[in-house]
Amino acid sequence: MLGIAGQLQQLGHEVIFITNPLFEPLVRQLGFAFRPLGTSEEFKTVTANPKVWHPVHGVKLLTRWAMLHTLEPIYQHLQQLYLPGETAVAAPVTALGARIAQEKLGLPLATIHLQPAVLRSVYESPSLPPMLLGRGIPKWFKRLQFLLADRLFADLLVAGETNHFRKGLELPPIHRLFHVWCHSPQRVIGLFPSWYAPPQPDWPAETRLTGFPLWDEREVRQANPEIEAFLQGGSPPLIFTPGSAMRHGRDFFRVAVEASRQLKRRAILLTHYPEQIPEQLPEGVVYFDYIPFSQILPRAAALIHHGGIGSTAQAFSAGIPQLIMAMAFDQPDNAARVERLHAGAGLRRHQFRTPRVAGLLEKLITSEPIAAGCREIRGRFPKESALADTATLIEQLVGQDR
Repeated sequence: MLGIAGQLQQLGHEVIFITNPLFEPLVRQLGFAFRPLGTSEEFKTVTANPKVWHPVHGVKLLTRWAMLHTLEPIYQHLQQLYLPGETAVAAPVTALGARIAQEKLGLPLATIHLQPAVLRSVYESPSLPPMLLGRGIPKWFKRLQFLLADRLFADLLVAGETNHFRKGLELPPIHRLFHVWCHSPQRVIGLFPSWYAPPQPDWPAETRLTGFPLWDEREVRQANPEIEAFLQGGSPPLIFTPGSAMRHGRDFFRVAVEASRQLKRRAILLTHYPEQIPEQLPEGVVYFDYIPFSQILPRAAALIHHGGIGSTAQAFSAGIPQLIMAMAFDQPDNAARVERLHAGAGLRRHQFRTPRVAGLLEKLITSEPIAAGCREIRGRFPKESALADTATLIEQLVGQDR
């Protein structure tokens, strides 16, 4: 979103971020206005809860924190900021307050999807365990599963409080919020290319795909000479990270160290939380708080990660194999797509053990079909910027007030 904002700023627009204060320093460093949503302590409390990475409990936690807790504040911010004919809003599907503001106030809205897992389809369906949505599953059974997921899970979590808020705005109640209503009827933007997730006949008609944005903090981070010295000091390393928000990765990094030692390969461990790193690291294994992926992945042997869409895209761009430890949310779907593209492999969290990880990495790194698949994908990345295309689609909404 920061990368898109930069493009909008270049087009002459004022950009205002409404998000958690944890990100305020970076937002302001890049020259954008900021409005707080919740507190940094809330963000830290949620990510400190190990249940956040559970396939079911994690969805419940983030539903209450990222959707219901922010619903009214987002609406109030937009109500205050909205200038008819001059304002457009870009927001993720979790920002229910933005969707209600579009409905009540008439402001233009683009729903931004970072990953295809949130776009339902009974044709080529996303991988959403424990749902059965594979290619051999009948369409009627997929529709039934989506209906039951809404009626027995999503609506029970979200519809009550959402409709209570809507009633105060004299809006009618809605049900099956995540079936159709959650997407803006004006514009839906997918930040991924069609070769990663081909558009489906039952996606919202307003959907436009712009490609992977590939923005990281390289533009605002000073180069670390220690990183460069390590990269030049030997063979391409393995890169291990369970995600920037993961605070429960002790087992992940223990396996990372053991697998690297077993394979006799150098490795870089990445996390904001150093207490997860083993106290004694063997020679050739180092730890850093953060490194922009665009700086290191083109010089790495493989990326081993959690399956976040940003990490997945950066590995594609670098043309290296990836091993994904999928836990929750969109991660299983990203792992499945990586496998179908012959660019890597996926494991569930309970399968992430040293013998299996070491064996899979050896196969991925030495496999010519995997190398060919990675090269082919790297060649698909266009020279034009997905960020610029996305900014243009958002800009086009200015003046499209209802």
